[in-house]
Amino acid sequence: MITLRSHVGGRWHEATGGFVELVDPSTETPVARASTAGIDFAAALAFARDRGGPALRALTFAERAALLKAMSKALYARRDELLDLSTTNGGSTRRDSKFDVDGATGTLAYYATVGAELGERRLLADGDGVQLGRTARFWGQHVWVPRRGVAVHVNAFNFPAWGFAEKAAVALLAGVPVVIKPATSTAWTAARCVEIVIEAGILPEGALSLVAGSSGDLLERLGEQDVLAFTGSAATARTLRGLDNLLSRGTRVNVEADSLNAAVLGPDVAVGSATWDLFVRDVEREITQKSGQKCTAVRRILVPRERLADVRGTLSERLAAVVTGHAADDRVTMGPLATENQLADAVAGTARLASAARIVIGTGRRADGAGAPEGKGYYFPPTVLEAADPGAEVVHQIEVFGPVATLVPYSGSMPEAAALVGRAGGSLVTSLYSDNADDVAEFVAEGGAFTGRLYLGSEKAADQAPGSGVALPQCLHGGPGRAGGGEELGGLRALALYSQRVALQGARPMVERLVGRTQAEPDPA
Repeated sequence: MITLRSHVGGRWHEATGGFVELVDPSTETPVARASTAGIDFAAALAFARDRGGPALRALTFAERAALLKAMSKALYARRDELLDLSTTNGGSTRRDSKFDVDGATGTLAYYATVGAELGERRLLADGDGVQLGRTARFWGQHVWVPRRGVAVHVNAFNFPAWGFAEKAAVALLAGVPVVIKPATSTAWTAARCVEIVIEAGILPEGALSLVAGSSGDLLERLGEQDVLAFTGSAATARTLRGLDNLLSRGTRVNVEADSLNAAVLGPDVAVGSATWDLFVRDVEREITQKSGQKCTAVRRILVPRERLADVRGTLSERLAAVVTGHAADDRVTMGPLATENQLADAVAGTARLASAARIVIGTGRRADGAGAPEGKGYYFPPTVLEAADPGAEVVHQIEVFGPVATLVPYSGSMPEAAALVGRAGGSLVTSLYSDNADDVAEFVAEGGAFTGRLYLGSEKAADQAPGSGVALPQCLHGGPGRAGGGEELGGLRALALYSQRVALQGARPMVERLVGRTQAEPDPA
């Protein structure tokens, strides 16, 4: 069994006790162990701040971009190894493993391009300059400068590679050193990613650290200039946000949490049309990809009442073809849930949904997986429920983090659909499928405030639409309320989390020389 190592203070640390086992969720076989026993987290943070921070800040955006490009290439060169680890430690099928690993290298490559375009400078202008005096001689300009602390990234279990790369790419480009703390249950893939980057000697010493196991008192040691970016449950986020030092010292915190995302079928969409086909294809994928263990997965399917039977029947046919089991079996198209606790939560959560909705596809119970030992593995087949009352509270409050979604009938009114979407208290993404521009405009006006991203599926977009579950680095990833209220990605906007906005006021030539340009630039905020 492999022992995962942490990388702190510029060196590798291998614990000698206090281990937690990582298992293969397809067979329940232990595959690795992790522990952070013996780590001095105060020293680890100080090293990152004192060594990694100055080294990164000394580089221009273009130079930092070159580091990201090298990271992307190094990880891509070990792609097959990382895909195998994703299957072994996460149970993911080959296709789902590619979604994670290729998302990691792709996001790094994207931000490498962004940084290269920013060029040989260290300050980023925020909007246009403005005249402050009676002439343009006295000038004002907002700029972004790197924070002087460290970025601690607490990532979820479902995307160990992409979660690491997405956050790290932005922080490193902004000039802030990173400490990654992956979810222990699937930490092997993330730990190997960091190991590959460290062994390649790509980054300055102290720019990237890894905590493989418990976070100990790491978060209690964060201060004014530090950043905490957390992805996980809303319950854990509440606990973290309430830490005394984070509150008293004003540590910047970004959260991506629970999300009951909705897919809305517009009343204009005819069965068999291109938009219909896009809708059912997207919904099926969002139920089954990564076994439904995605923060962007569809949890509620809003359908006009007159289309309910058609949607139910079509989804039943498509989901019946899904084979749940061990990824090593060629028949398998969906793997297990990641942990025993995730399986227990899926069973319990589906039972709670079933108090207000009937199960129309699946059983709501664990099943044996194809190609797996009988009685072993955390398998839960695709499950769809149907709510009799579209306003039933449990349907809009219980997120089952697995291949589970609920059909919710509505009248076909856009205000009604928007109101139902909003009952979840905020979501990461809402998808609307319609070719009626007036309906789309009405839904955006009524429902836009409830979601971080609106994915508009239509006939004209069908041949290029990647699916609502894909968090593209060019666009914001985050959502209001229950979804955490955070914002990640979004091109240049992502750098704001790791930067301090400063208003420069002075002689125009000096201000513009500091900024390094005299024309308008995209606003990162």
